[in-house]
Amino acid sequence: MDESGRPIFLQLAEQLENQIISDQFKEESQVPSINELATFHRINPATALKAINQLVDDATLYKKRGIGMFVNAGAKQALITKHSQKFRAEFVEPLIIEARKLGITSQEIIQMLGKESF
Repeated sequence: MDESGRPIFLQLAEQLENQIISDQFKEESQVPSINELATFHRINPATALKAINQLVDDATLYKKRGIGMFVNAGAKQALITKHSQKFRAEFVEPLIIEARKLGITSQEIIQMLGKESF
């Protein structure tokens, strides 16, 4: 998947989370089977299963016996909240720490961000 050094099952789980956030997989819709994921990504089915189980444990997906795996109602908002918290911890908090160290004010940061386009 990528060369980040992170386990493949975590990369796959995150990719599926991102697809849910971007509405590629809507709530209550079916996601690809373990075999389909394994074939598409050229990974061991056990690795794909581990990714799916991670999402089931997080209540992002649920199983309909004999049919497949589906996106839970409310999963998109839960994932947005989770990813927002991660964004704050990984980017915003270090930014604030560095800004304080350099004597950059909140207003200066806001001005800097205002000059950037998203």
